[in-house]
Amino acid sequence: MTSQASVLLDPGGQPVESLDAYLQRGGGEAFQRARAIEPQAIVDELRRAGLRGRGGAGFPTAVKWDGARADAAGTKFVCANGAEGEPGTFKDRYLLRMNPYQVIEGLAIARHVIGAQRAYLCVKGTFSPEIARVRRALDELAQSGMADSIELVLGPDEYLFGEERALLSVIEGGPPLPRLFPPHIHGLFGPAYGTSGQELHNPTVVNNLETLAHVTQIVRRGPEWFRGFGTPDTPGTMLFTVSGDVQSPCVTERPLGLTLRELIEDVAGGPRPGRRVKAVFPGLANALVTPDRLDTPLGFDTMRQAGSALGSGAFIVYDDTACMVQVAWMFSHFLHVESCGQCPPCKLGSQRVTEHLARLIDGSAERRDLDEIAAILPWVPNGGRCSLATSESVVVGSILDAFPEDFGAHLHGECSLRHDLMLPKVVDYVPGKGFTYDQTYLDKQPDWTYREA
Repeated sequence: MTSQASVLLDPGGQPVESLDAYLQRGGGEAFQRARAIEPQAIVDELRRAGLRGRGGAGFPTAVKWDGARADAAGTKFVCANGAEGEPGTFKDRYLLRMNPYQVIEGLAIARHVIGAQRAYLCVKGTFSPEIARVRRALDELAQSGMADSIELVLGPDEYLFGEERALLSVIEGGPPLPRLFPPHIHGLFGPAYGTSGQELHNPTVVNNLETLAHVTQIVRRGPEWFRGFGTPDTPGTMLFTVSGDVQSPCVTERPLGLTLRELIEDVAGGPRPGRRVKAVFPGLANALVTPDRLDTPLGFDTMRQAGSALGSGAFIVYDDTACMVQVAWMFSHFLHVESCGQCPPCKLGSQRVTEHLARLIDGSAERRDLDEIAAILPWVPNGGRCSLATSESVVVGSILDAFPEDFGAHLHGECSLRHDLMLPKVVDYVPGKGFTYDQTYLDKQPDWTYREA
């Protein structure tokens, strides 16, 4: 079950360095096939393949594409979301380093099938190695027709740039502020009005980079081949990022259906000798996984049934020496800093939670600090523009529920656990050597300028 799968990544771990090398591996065949048959046939193949988005939500790709194809209200666009920034994940950046051609080919297929006028590939402006790889690939693909009407967009380093509605704002030249309506209702450069007065909302499809890379492989090899990997609920493979207290931190491609325990112990080497897993976080948007649920098969539905989520395949592992109060403060601080400020319950609520957690850590807290945290968390998501506030409520709430003894130890000044923890905000990855983290992030102060409703 833990066998390596080589669908998106080279089996020898080598990057695809040129277009010629990509073509020798069958690159371009999917795009040519997509142009030779009816676009709806491609959508039907993605539906039979059961491809679900790899950005976190697991939404069926065929449903998203079908909706955009059927919508005639304005100009259509498609966007590749590579604005990766959640702590604990590096899979999209690694994919671009290893093979940007298949991502661009998948984006070209999406533009053709959906009937989009233009496509955008969005990454953060700080992603220098990835930007260089994408620019070279786009230049090389310009003669093949695959790069027609595809524009590279470089955005800010904010976490919310990766939120699909905020991503549209950045493409339009604005800050990463989530909109009220999703892209299929309020797309790029809309709403506008046609000559008849009809509202043109410009339906826009946003797909994660890994999703588009899978599209390329499915169109080339067929839905039945894709279903040969994974589970009926979540077919195919996935790129997993495993960081934290494991002996071999890594980005790896595996078939869905292996258990979380197999991923952590067999693939990432498990905790240090003599230590055991205390908690696993599927990114910062979902409830933690406790050791009694490590045998959960990795899939969108199975992880949800276990009380958490698969997310984008990023798993942050902490062993039994880690203080969960410190972890809660790190995560809450990150979400507070990254909150855009449009929704006061999110910005102010995450601030108050972070401050109470800081009091617990420095020893100045009283019982009422815990009571305040428990009272604040339910109303933090009340703004509702995006899921960041929900993440604050869910992830901090799950830590409170699972580890009351850690919080009690801090109330009594008796915590002897490890507090020298690093927020796993990854800035680089070298296979075999592990991750480099942003060591200054926890000193970062929130920006209060994005206050417009």
